Amino acid sequence: MLLIHFIRVTIFCLMTEKELMTIEEIADYLRVKKRTVYEWLKKGKIPAFKTVGQWRFKKAQIDRWLESQQA
Repeated sequence: MLLIHFIRVTIFCLMTEKELMTIEEIADYLRVKKRTVYEWLKKGKIPAFKTVGQWRFKKAQIDRWLESQQA
């Protein structure tokens, strides 16, 4: 079920050619609460950057980060 969700989100991102994701999008992609994403950001556990005061996530970096978490 989780794999199906990741595939759907990945296809959506590829179809829209969207590389940058928002807090809401990354929380949905990772199937966690926004609060969890904010905690990871505070601890420096997830790759992200701020632009115009908003957190953004590069999907390719998040995918690599996910793979490294499994090791």
